[in-house]
Amino acid sequence: MDSHDIKKTVHAETEAIKESLQKTRRDFHRYPEPGWCEFRSASIIARELSALGYSVKTGPDAITPSERFGLPDTSALDFWYNRALAEGADLRYMKPMKGGFTGITAVLAGGPGPVTAIRFDMDALEMPESTGPGHRPFREGFISQHNGVSHACGHDGHMAIGIGTAKVLMKLNHLLRGTVKLIFQPAEEGIRGAWPMITAGILEDVDNLIGLHLFPDLPSGHTVCGTSDFSATNKFDIRFTGTASHAGGAPEAGNNALMAASTAIMNMYAIPRHSGGTTRINVGTIHGGDCRNTICPEVYLTAETRGDTDSLNSYMYSSAERIIHAAAAMHRCSAEIIPAGSAPSAQSSPGLSQILSDIALSIEGLQQVPSPGKGLSEDFTLMMRHVQERGGAAAHIALGAAIQNAPLIHLHTPEFDFDEASLSLGVELLIRSTLALQDLPR
Repeated sequence: MDSHDIKKTVHAETEAIKESLQKTRRDFHRYPEPGWCEFRSASIIARELSALGYSVKTGPDAITPSERFGLPDTSALDFWYNRALAEGADLRYMKPMKGGFTGITAVLAGGPGPVTAIRFDMDALEMPESTGPGHRPFREGFISQHNGVSHACGHDGHMAIGIGTAKVLMKLNHLLRGTVKLIFQPAEEGIRGAWPMITAGILEDVDNLIGLHLFPDLPSGHTVCGTSDFSATNKFDIRFTGTASHAGGAPEAGNNALMAASTAIMNMYAIPRHSGGTTRINVGTIHGGDCRNTICPEVYLTAETRGDTDSLNSYMYSSAERIIHAAAAMHRCSAEIIPAGSAPSAQSSPGLSQILSDIALSIEGLQQVPSPGKGLSEDFTLMMRHVQERGGAAAHIALGAAIQNAPLIHLHTPEFDFDEASLSLGVELLIRSTLALQDLPR
């Protein structure tokens, strides 16, 4: 079959699953699960891939137990496990995942040739979803059924694209030379899930690695094949510990952890920005205090730093560390900094990026555009650098998914949604790219 016939065949097979892609995406959207708790999502994916004929690894075979960051406590893991069972999870595939082992690696071996891996993330965000009348998931009945948890970053779409890619690849496996690995990664939010899968050895034989992310603030049909503006990042939690006392009767006997936390927050935001490039810092949550007339004995913060480069991020993080301990000392408290995940900056491999770009330009409805320079972070960068350091190539695709004639929507907002027509475009781009890469020498 020549390249023209392959192009027509892939397009036809992708068009045939458009309705299925939308249905799958909306099902995942209704039942979002936070990092390390993707039991329903992962068990359904593992069942689908196994039924298609893939060799599937889950549980501790896909994830190194000791390398997991930010693992929820046992009660939270059990809650989500039992909820998944009640909402249609497949117990056969969920059992090995119990305790927070929700990663999946599926392999399709097509004989001698290069190994291509494609990564899809699965977790949702712990934030509410809009119930406004203008929000399509609410209006059309597929809004999150889990209060305070939602797919506000497109991972529901990524899972649908992953399943669609698996279906089409299996139908066209007679054209495949080499091996394809489909990686479904938990806990991307917070930069937690990639490293435990890397250390489990899933990338050791990979020649080409591809990642894809939907962007609702990039016009539908626009692609950046070769994202290279990822920020390095550190995610960390902070526990300030002081001494409780009566705020009216004996204020001098207390050491106010809330004051230490407030001092740290204000001064972290005051860190001078660096002339070498863009830097970021954010405190996302603060929890603490017992009642209005008690000196606060403990406060817990969640925070992050980012920088255009590893060194810029290090500058921000080391400055934050210094400020945190100084703020604690000022208020006679102690401070503990708890690492919660990190990822480096990364650049897509130019050669692989060019191949992806050429494929995108040959697909009706897609066009390559320059990177908008978003300053976003992804733990996919850990996978990219791991493959590149071993002589392979890695590239990331940003796929535009803005809804036409709708207000601009951003990632990580309650109003998040995207153009579902982008799902089939994503599948077609990944299938065509995988088939093109098998003709390259190892």
